Amino acid sequence: MSKIKLSKNFVKGLCKLALNEDLFPSGDITSNLLDNNSSKKFKLISNQRGIIGGLSFAKQTFNLLDKRIKFIAKKKEGSLVYKGSVVAIIEGKIKNILIGERVALNFLSHISGIATKTNEFVKKVGKKTKICCTRKTIPNLRVIQKYAVKLGGGINHRFNLSDEFLIKDNHIASSKKFEEIVKKAIRSKKGRKITVEVDNLKQFKKIKGLKFDRILFDNMSPKNLEAAVKLAKKFYETEASGGVTLKNVKKIAETGVNRISIGALTHNINSLDLKLEI
Repeated sequence: MSKIKLSKNFVKGLCKLALNEDLFPSGDITSNLLDNNSSKKFKLISNQRGIIGGLSFAKQTFNLLDKRIKFIAKKKEGSLVYKGSVVAIIEGKIKNILIGERVALNFLSHISGIATKTNEFVKKVGKKTKICCTRKTIPNLRVIQKYAVKLGGGINHRFNLSDEFLIKDNHIASSKKFEEIVKKAIRSKKGRKITVEVDNLKQFKKIKGLKFDRILFDNMSPKNLEAAVKLAKKFYETEASGGVTLKNVKKIAETGVNRISIGALTHNINSLDLKLEI
């Protein structure tokens, strides 16, 4: 699987793109009305409990606008913050800080929101079952969204279509004998993982015994999932997906499944509420 790397150059490049989007073509025409030399100290404050993430993006945003702006983090990346927590102190020219305010907060609130949501699921299932994300990500933001999942204690599914074989329902529906697709993947494996998705035990029994790595049970009831896991666990890593919520994830984990994949971690996001205050 591709590794998620947030290098300084990557963060800088993404912040540049975001600032260009916000400042084209005439800059911040409102903040340009302010005194160019006036300086202040701002507090970055959380309005709710959550996992903070994206501090390097906020710091880099302000640095690109004005290298003299001081960004002093008061919380560590991936740490728990509460309502009223001071996350960071930003000090420098008011005008330049206000220009970067929204871009910095957008990165922070988005990454923190995903990390917070992931962490809620992780705490529900305990240590035996892993929570993982999917490819249901915003185009061109996959790296930071999958980074945020890891920050919240989850793990990453395949990063892109080249990482692993994932034989899904539509692949199966496209062939009269889907076990032949599985066999073809095994012959073409070359060190990559092979996951096969099934939605009933009849499908699973057709491929049981073939040498692939992971079986993904989709939209199964906890009762059927428990029976499926018992049949599979000696042969394959097991995964469950489909309709997973905070209300039912614990029950799903109690079936003994190894992993639970949840598209909503990155697909249905509530950003963490953060603000900048003088």
